[in-house]
Amino acid sequence: MKTLFLNPPSYEDFDGGAGSRYQATREVWSFWYPTWLAYPAGMIPGARLLDAPPHGYDVAKTIAEAKNYDLVVLHTSTPSFRMDVRTAESIKAANPNCTIAFVGGHPTAVPEDTLKGSEVIDIAGRKEFDYSMVEVARGMDWSKIGGISYRKNGIIHHNPDRNVLSDEELDKLPFVTEVYEKNLDYLKYNSPYCQYPYVSLYTGRGCPAKCTFCLWPQVTQGHSYRTRSPENVYEEVAAMKAKFPKMKELFFDDDTFTADPPRARKIAQLLKPLGITWSTNSRANVDYETLKVLKEGGLRLFVVGYETGNAQILKNIKKGVGLDRARRFTQDCHKLGILIHGTFILGLPGETKETIEESMTFAREMDCETIQVSLASPYPGTELFKYVTQNGYLAVDPLLDESGYQKCTVTYPGLSGDEIYKAVERFYRSFYFRPRYIFKAVRKMASSSEECRRLLKEGKQFLSTMRQRRAQVA
Repeated sequence: MKTLFLNPPSYEDFDGGAGSRYQATREVWSFWYPTWLAYPAGMIPGARLLDAPPHGYDVAKTIAEAKNYDLVVLHTSTPSFRMDVRTAESIKAANPNCTIAFVGGHPTAVPEDTLKGSEVIDIAGRKEFDYSMVEVARGMDWSKIGGISYRKNGIIHHNPDRNVLSDEELDKLPFVTEVYEKNLDYLKYNSPYCQYPYVSLYTGRGCPAKCTFCLWPQVTQGHSYRTRSPENVYEEVAAMKAKFPKMKELFFDDDTFTADPPRARKIAQLLKPLGITWSTNSRANVDYETLKVLKEGGLRLFVVGYETGNAQILKNIKKGVGLDRARRFTQDCHKLGILIHGTFILGLPGETKETIEESMTFAREMDCETIQVSLASPYPGTELFKYVTQNGYLAVDPLLDESGYQKCTVTYPGLSGDEIYKAVERFYRSFYFRPRYIFKAVRKMASSSEECRRLLKEGKQFLSTMRQRRAQVA
């Protein structure tokens, strides 16, 4: 089947972080690569990957392209589902004979509801959908394809799950960078914490951590960290300079790249002769010697999920890394010159007015290069979703209004959703509007005209977003 893998149009300035199509307008310009769609796109001869938002495809332009395909595989999420359904209905109206499959976290968590969301959705691809979509494209009998739910003659069927891909099978997948080169303009992608332009890829799937709020391990990828061999990763990375000549940074988008320290060290040692700058995600528990090897191998920055500055909340969410361990890790990174983009979440179980202040204090103590402050988002299929629904703490449905702005979806006794929402801006201001950080930013701007332009531009975008948030409250 002539196949299109589609990341559909979204709300204006919608944040598509990590493929989750996260329900918030971004603070600064950013787009993440549609890596999950790229893998099966590289496995089907003649398939195309269309990433509509960064490439300026509105609904009309997307439909004009998508109607020419026999199979359209559309990545969706809980917050974007309603808009994605409208897009799919328009595609089916333009080409009634095409097959439409929805994939991603939402179809995995609630496949029945996904198919009931619209008669135009023929298939819900669950969990790792690489080979299931390949088999659909080949014309295999749907009843024999593992990992899909589908509608036939008005009846919904749920086939058994298929096994997640093993280490050996991951090594056999196509290089997503080859799909990027063929289908995407890498200059249209930006990450707030990476040097522009950047390119991202995965070296493994799954995460051994048990965080109750995290969508991917609980719903799609599992808690077993399955990995490509260091040699396989090196082979892909070594060819990237020719494909993306202006690339300044590579980002390994694994949930926790450092979960296997010996492997992480081996990859860093292989990459060192290439002279490529790279960054990745990490938990705040990596030993000093591993950090040193990674830094020597080209590591510039870690994205670290601190989540909160309150010890009890860390236990509530099963974070598995305490405050003292996080402090020691952060001190080691500062000592080695490894930068940190720290992420925090407001509204996790146990949150109070006092714990929010604790998190703000802790963030200032960590003194990261940059931070991200998010609202707790209980996605279906996660422990967090189960907790807030069973206890009556889920305050807002749907998760998203039509303007694309995130709502605070939870409310607790003694702490309202409005108070949590307003605390996000206060958190940002407490971190960025302090003399120490301002002095550091001015020093960076003075050292590079390019860095000066970037910081001024992002600062303007950030302040504009904060104003829009205040308008939403009003």
